[in-house]
Amino acid sequence: MRAARLIKMVLLLQSRPSMTAAELASELEVSERTVTRDAQALSEAGVPVYADRGRIGGYRLIGGYRTRLTGLARGEAEALFLSGVPGALREMGLEDAASAARLKVSAALLPSLRDASRTAAQRFHLDAPNWFREPTTPELLPAVAEAVWDDRRITARYRRGEDLVERELEPYGLVLKAGVWYLCARVSGQGAFRVYRIDRFAAVGAGGERFERSADFDLPAFWGERAEEFARSLLRAEVVVRLSEEGVRRLPHVVDPRAAREALERAGVVAGAGEWVRVTLPVESEEVAHEQLSALGAEVEVLAPASLRERFAVGAARLAGLYGV
Repeated sequence: MRAARLIKMVLLLQSRPSMTAAELASELEVSERTVTRDAQALSEAGVPVYADRGRIGGYRLIGGYRTRLTGLARGEAEALFLSGVPGALREMGLEDAASAARLKVSAALLPSLRDASRTAAQRFHLDAPNWFREPTTPELLPAVAEAVWDDRRITARYRRGEDLVERELEPYGLVLKAGVWYLCARVSGQGAFRVYRIDRFAAVGAGGERFERSADFDLPAFWGERAEEFARSLLRAEVVVRLSEEGVRRLPHVVDPRAAREALERAGVVAGAGEWVRVTLPVESEEVAHEQLSALGAEVEVLAPASLRERFAVGAARLAGLYGV
C-alpha cells in the first residue's frame, strides 16, 4: 500500500513544477504529516525530492528526475486521454488502473502538453444511457471484464427464457450500448461468435485457462454486423401507409431509419414532390407501428392491415370527442 503511494507521489511531482503538502495530501488521501514522512523516505531512497520552506513552499523534484514521451503532438496527446471513458472504466473495475496510467502519461509528457487531459475532458464526454432510464451496472461485469483483458475462459450461467444455461465461453470483447453491457464471446470449441447481455448472467466462474484469440476477430466490425442483423430481425411485419410530404420528411425520425429509407426508395419517393405517396413499411409489430406512426399525426394514413387502420380510426374519434370537434 505504501509503495504504491510513494510511486504515485513521485509521478505527481513529475507532472507539476511543485506541490504543497496540502495538495499532495489531498491527492494521496493521507495527512500532511504522512506526506512529510513519505518525502523523507523517497529522499533516503535516492529520489531527489526537495522541500521548499515558507508560506508558498512545497515539494518538487530536482536534477531533471523525469522521463518524457517525445514526438507527441497536442492533438495526439488529447486523443490519448479520450481513450479512457471514466464511467465505463469505473463499472468494469478499472478506474484505479486507468487513473494510474493517465498519471504516468502526464508525468512523462512535455510541459507544454500536460494540460491535454483537461482540455480533452472539457471537449468530449460520453453519456451512454438513454434518456429517462436509470443506468444499472451488472454485478458480474468486473469479473467478466477481468477475463476479457486477460484472455481467460469463463464458465457462465445465464438466463435464457425460463431456463438457466451453462456454457464455457471465450470472452473476446465488451460493448456498452445505450447503457447496457454486452459480451461478445464464443463457446469454447466452437467457431461462431455470439452476443450475451451481461445483466442476464446469473453466475460467472472466472480464472480459467487462457485461450488463443483469433487474429481475424474485429470487435467493432462484428458488433456493427450483429447490431444491423438484430435490428432487421425485429421487423417481422409490414404496414401500408400514405404519407404527406411532411410525413415523408419525418418518417425516418419515428421508425427505424434504415427501414424508412429503404421503403421510401422502393416506393420511388422523390423528396419535395409535394404529393401524398403510398409506402410499404416493415415494422416490428402492429402495436409498435401504432405507437410510432401516431407521432406523425395527420401526416400519415394507414391503409393496411385493416386492424391497424381501425385502431387509428378509434383513436382519432376519441381525440375528436375529447376536443369537441
